[in-house]
Amino acid sequence: MNVAEYMRHVPGCAAFPTVDALHDELDELTAAHPDLVRSRRIGASRLGDPLHAVTVGDGPADAVVIAGPHPNEPVGALTALALVKLLCRDQRLRTELGFRWHIVACADPDGARLNEGWYGRPGDRRAYAEHFYRPGLADQVEWTFPLATADYSFDRPLPETAALMRLMDEVRPSLVCSLHNGEYQGAFFYLNRHDATLAERLAALPGLQGIGLHHGEPELPGAEPIVPAVYLTPPGSQVGRAFGAGGSSADYAAAFGALHLVTEVPTWSDERVADQSASGRPYREILAGGAAARRELIDTMRSGMRAVAGDLSVRSPFRLSTESTLETFRKLGELEETVPDPDRMATVAEEFGNRQMLHLMRLRLLGTFLRALDAEIAAGNPTPAIREQRRLLAERFETWYGQAEADPPGPPIELRKLAAVQLGAVLTAAAHTAPDRSPPAPAC
Repeated sequence: MNVAEYMRHVPGCAAFPTVDALHDELDELTAAHPDLVRSRRIGASRLGDPLHAVTVGDGPADAVVIAGPHPNEPVGALTALALVKLLCRDQRLRTELGFRWHIVACADPDGARLNEGWYGRPGDRRAYAEHFYRPGLADQVEWTFPLATADYSFDRPLPETAALMRLMDEVRPSLVCSLHNGEYQGAFFYLNRHDATLAERLAALPGLQGIGLHHGEPELPGAEPIVPAVYLTPPGSQVGRAFGAGGSSADYAAAFGALHLVTEVPTWSDERVADQSASGRPYREILAGGAAARRELIDTMRSGMRAVAGDLSVRSPFRLSTESTLETFRKLGELEETVPDPDRMATVAEEFGNRQMLHLMRLRLLGTFLRALDAEIAAGNPTPAIREQRRLLAERFETWYGQAEADPPGPPIELRKLAAVQLGAVLTAAAHTAPDRSPPAPAC
């Protein structure tokens, strides 16, 4: 199987599809291939939106692909469409891989609809920040699978998470792929097995599309690398307990002995994400600067939230997200304080990643809280305190946005390239997992 060739043929696109447009395109594919593709309802979202799984093929093994588990990460929707179309037209590939594919193209439609304000303008950082929504960890589809350890338990799966659980219970997959994307970092992956051969194949894929690997700080401090930019999946017992959430889809997939793959691709490209040369600054200094800026952000947000606390009347998702994300951000800062060898020289990638993460969190968090204040005003609750904080925080947003624009990452990456990397990763993992498999052709 020539994975690189399949990646090259992912079609171009200028924007992310809305939830309704995505459903319409999947319905058209189902109608066009009635003997090969079937769509079925596997549950409903918290607001009652139907959740569908599209099944393609009839192989002896089952694979589950989950797109959009975080609503601000819509690249997976494009990848899901590309995968369905590829499987429909390539019978030899279906036979070679030997899977029956179950593809959930939008795992959180409620949250996705709250991001659609920027879906039509991918790469526009202002649009992204002003129309951004991401729920707190304990309200995320990916992080609310049941979890039970000796000293911690979580058993409040969201309706969307429960739907994915029922799907996996039914088909007992041997492969589960969760499709994610980020902002300024390079591409990276998580595997639930310490498989160096597969890790090396995955690490070779982003470069085929001109996308750098992530060599800065890991997304979760202390994540164990298998090879550079491919990490062993942190257990839910570590993440869930630290943040008051549950397990991930990797934890649930483990019950079936499934290989679990997370693919993370960036939105913006910058060669500094892979620059491992010395920055000229001690790592401790980088961490101290980030900690000071993080305290400023937390103090700013808490001050604004306290000023309007007695006036808020709308239980909006933006308000809940702000409150929970602020706490998560604080806890991530505590984890960073335990990093090993803080006195070494920081790399360019680490310095760049730390600085861009600060810009990102400022704009995301403040943008979300401004949406919460706008929801109050739209609901007819424009109290003096709410109006005053809306004005003050909007001014702070412009200040922080200006600082981010003065320190930008590289240009946005073509959407087709991002979907191509995710598609290549899914196919590589499938070829590696399939019974009686032959090794895929070199990724070149």
